[in-house]
Amino acid sequence: MRSYILSFSCPDRLGVVARYSSLLADAGAFITEVSNYTDPVTERFFLRCVFDDRALNVTMDTLSQRWQAVADELNATWVLRASDDLPRIVLAVSAQDHCLSALLTKWRAGALPAEIVGVVSNHELSRGLVEWHGLPFYYLPVTKETKPQQEQEILSVFSELDGELLVLARYMQILSDGLCQELAGRAINIHHSFLPGFKGAKPYHRAWERGVKVIGATAHYVTADLDEGPIITQEVRPIDHETTVERMIHLGQDVEANALSQAVRLHCEQRVLLNGQRTVIL
Repeated sequence: MRSYILSFSCPDRLGVVARYSSLLADAGAFITEVSNYTDPVTERFFLRCVFDDRALNVTMDTLSQRWQAVADELNATWVLRASDDLPRIVLAVSAQDHCLSALLTKWRAGALPAEIVGVVSNHELSRGLVEWHGLPFYYLPVTKETKPQQEQEILSVFSELDGELLVLARYMQILSDGLCQELAGRAINIHHSFLPGFKGAKPYHRAWERGVKVIGATAHYVTADLDEGPIITQEVRPIDHETTVERMIHLGQDVEANALSQAVRLHCEQRVLLNGQRTVIL
């Protein structure tokens, strides 16, 4: 018995649920989990469904073809894949490795439904950690002058490893508009601030100057607009007037690692669907 995940979004209309559910029922797909949501503002319908093949009476290729016809009718954007067909992830990191360490630990423990296939970095500092986990490490130094060539190397590695998702685990380089467009919907970043506040550099310093009582981190999809991509997860930690910038940074590292790990897990489980500049988490 093998399970599959179907996720899709489409303009809301009468009969959407009937169309997809009757198709699965006719094919003998045994539904085990369903989540759906209709946005009353955008008038779009979102659904995630898990089913298994215990009673399937057609091949998955045939089922996919039948669903494609329905998806065309519904004008749906969709993904259908086996639950054990784990997304292939490439990680990018700079000097700080706390997010990288958290992701590698969860992956090694089987708590991350993904296959991490390699790590790229503009620093050598994480090579030992990465190679200890048995993964290839790609050192790609960058300067302002070499940025276009370095980004092409990132894309080459991503393609060579058959990557499906690029995770910026505190990769402290701003991606070019071209690279953002190339990886649209396939790149997740962690920003060490509770966006949309304190975008850009040194958010903890600016948060301290403003005397905030809560610090946070935001995992979001990467877009050409810096720190403006659709938000997937956010986590916060309370602080007070005695909390120094240094202490905020240390507390924030845990928050960043947790938020990013959660976002990657949700993406890999096909629970994140784009709704314009927002996301629906099912």
